[in-house]
Amino acid sequence: MKDLRLKINYLTLLVCLSSLTGWSQDVVNHDSTSVVSASVSADTLVPVKNSEQVDELIGFAKRFLGTPYKWAGMTPSGFDCSGFISYIFGNFGFKLVHSSYQMAELGETVKIAEVRPGDLLFFKGTSTSSTRVGHVAMVIEVKPGAIMFIHSSTSRGVVIDNFVTSKHYIARFMKAKRLDFGEKAE
Repeated sequence: MKDLRLKINYLTLLVCLSSLTGWSQDVVNHDSTSVVSASVSADTLVPVKNSEQVDELIGFAKRFLGTPYKWAGMTPSGFDCSGFISYIFGNFGFKLVHSSYQMAELGETVKIAEVRPGDLLFFKGTSTSSTRVGHVAMVIEVKPGAIMFIHSSTSRGVVIDNFVTSKHYIARFMKAKRLDFGEKAE
């Protein structure tokens, strides 16, 4: 577990993707206090090499593809979005809250153009007019044309989607967060 913490900390120090332009989407933070501009170009996204530990985290998450959605679910018999993320990180010794809204308060906010595997993406729930976080997902791959993320969808269960090509998720994007795993919650 200590190696995972060191690897994740190292990953957070890697050079961020920068100077990406393309589509632009203004979104309001969940607390309605500020507007964030998300800019991503499908052609200029650069792959980020994952640490072995981040690859293990992602590999573990992928084991649950196809698991059904279950409201308040936190087990492999069924997950809601935050239950899924909590379960994945919990397997590696990191205790997260079971609420996408509360998870969105953890860590450091990063621009969508700077996300990398292991970062969390936060979205409005079903309504694009909402000002509150209602969904969470984990980035699993960044490459030209794609920011792939894994999540538990209410309609499809645990699936992988591409943020860059998803009008549904682009319209609901609120923020991206990078968690600091320097200290595990007890």
